[in-house]
Amino acid sequence: MKIGLIAGSGFYNIDWLGEAEELTISTPYGEPSDKYFKYSYGEHEIYFLPRHGLKHDKAPHSINYRANIHGFKELGVERIIAFTATGGINGNFAPGDIVITDNAIDFTSGRASTYFDNDEIYHVDLTSPFCPDTRKKLLHAAKKADVKVHKAGVYVCTNGPRYETAAEIMAYKILGADMVGMTIFPECTLARELQICYASVSVITNYAAGVSNEPLDTDHVTKIMAKSNNKLKDIFKKYLKLDTEIKCGCHSSLEGNKISK
Repeated sequence: MKIGLIAGSGFYNIDWLGEAEELTISTPYGEPSDKYFKYSYGEHEIYFLPRHGLKHDKAPHSINYRANIHGFKELGVERIIAFTATGGINGNFAPGDIVITDNAIDFTSGRASTYFDNDEIYHVDLTSPFCPDTRKKLLHAAKKADVKVHKAGVYVCTNGPRYETAAEIMAYKILGADMVGMTIFPECTLARELQICYASVSVITNYAAGVSNEPLDTDHVTKIMAKSNNKLKDIFKKYLKLDTEIKCGCHSSLEGNKISK
């Protein structure tokens, strides 16, 4: 199986999978964030993309999400695992915790968020924005790796690049958000439109604004993410051994959803 891995702050390589082949992809939607790095692991081909670029020079609101996800499609990727750094809103989520995200709220704006803005139009079902089959296998992998994770959590996606105000975080908590980040949307939407499985593993790197008295510190965020890399590695390696076939509807997500005539 061909599996994509996309990651952001504090997670810039997966050299623990061995030597990589660097692939430069050009898409109809422009250039992706960086080169794709191809690894072989067992019967799988792994394609890694640093979401913000290796130099972390692409802000969340200006990432070419359509090119990133389309590049995976061109490479034949069937599943994408997204590693994300998030701020904890739920009082039960502490820095260093890992969450297998189960739903999300989109508060972004101005991002190119669909492939269907001309000619053929589809309304994809995003009731569950993350592939249930992939989530199930990630949860099993975490158990196999003896890594404690939260089995569910709602991710609210903001535009960035600024952090949120304390009042905004309070509002998001009322809406049911457990954590906040800046990149899940439109990644999950675009993957669904291209009929690729997509799931998120979120690391709580800090408390969100107003949740604690600690000031928001980007250096602290990247340090916590870096400290979590070994746990993410262990989960991902166990996941690769578990995922041998697809048992979900993501690859037929366009069926019955075309609206244009």
